[in-house]
Amino acid sequence: MMIDIYCHIIPPGYAEAIEGISARLGDLGKRLRANRALTDLDARLRQMDAHGDYRQVPSLPNPPLEEIADAATGAHLARLANDAMAELVARHPDRFPAFVAAVSLLDVDAAVAEAERAITTLGARGVQIFANVAGRPLDLPQFLPIFALAARHDLPIWLHPARGPSMPDYASEPRSRFEMWWCFGWPYETSVAMARLVFSGLFDRLAGLKIITHHLGGMIPYFDGRVGPGLEVLGTRTSDEDYSGVLSALRRPHMEYFHEFFADTAMFGSATGLRCGLDFFGVDHVLFATDAPLAPIGPTIAAIESLGLPEADRRAIFAGNAARLLKLRPEA
Repeated sequence: MMIDIYCHIIPPGYAEAIEGISARLGDLGKRLRANRALTDLDARLRQMDAHGDYRQVPSLPNPPLEEIADAATGAHLARLANDAMAELVARHPDRFPAFVAAVSLLDVDAAVAEAERAITTLGARGVQIFANVAGRPLDLPQFLPIFALAARHDLPIWLHPARGPSMPDYASEPRSRFEMWWCFGWPYETSVAMARLVFSGLFDRLAGLKIITHHLGGMIPYFDGRVGPGLEVLGTRTSDEDYSGVLSALRRPHMEYFHEFFADTAMFGSATGLRCGLDFFGVDHVLFATDAPLAPIGPTIAAIESLGLPEADRRAIFAGNAARLLKLRPEA
């Protein structure tokens, strides 16, 4: 059995609701509308059928609700999406064992209330948030309640990167070119969000907090030397802000917190990246995911199989870790 924990859907009801704001989706909206399996359940099930005992835990795709709607509209859209995804799970429990709750953090109180409803009433197995909230970092105190809710329910936060072409790669240019905002920008967004959460002391305040990072932890596993020893001298490169108390305020060495994140295998079929991510996070913290239908399913499965893992490790990555982390029913 395979449980794909990071795949995306635009469910009925929600799909119709965002049509009215489709102009704000820009080029990304065009790509979403062109991908039939995002909205057509039959097309999605045909894709799934090609991979045997393969199941999905769906969540909304990019862009974040905070980018396309005001606070009230975002809260409404989150509610529509959660109702629709819960109905999908109820109708097809053998295909979709759970879903991930959507929220808009423009109104944190409303987001927490909606996440609570989605988890306790609809059966969501965690909450998806994005790496920034309309340009604001997640380590701001105002966003602490959404992490506290996840910790209280002992369910994970799904952390999705969010960056668009309007953020340039060079100060002399108005926009990012050649889709570098996506190719390199998304892993960077994920990595910065992870570091800010660690240095803010979030994991000390919320013991047992579980965060699933998309695309196998962004850049972190591949730059562990810079993140670890490189940041042990945090503050020596900065003269206009005092960082001298950041690391000493943490209860443990900062690198230990980075190893506590969970990570998925949505790497577009890269076995090289998978090896590095597995070495960094360990088998118990890596979960099977493909980013379907926005990325291929088959190559991701083939990449994992190519690693020649022991059968126990293979089973843990494909389904066991997801079942444990999401507290799925035995029949799922």
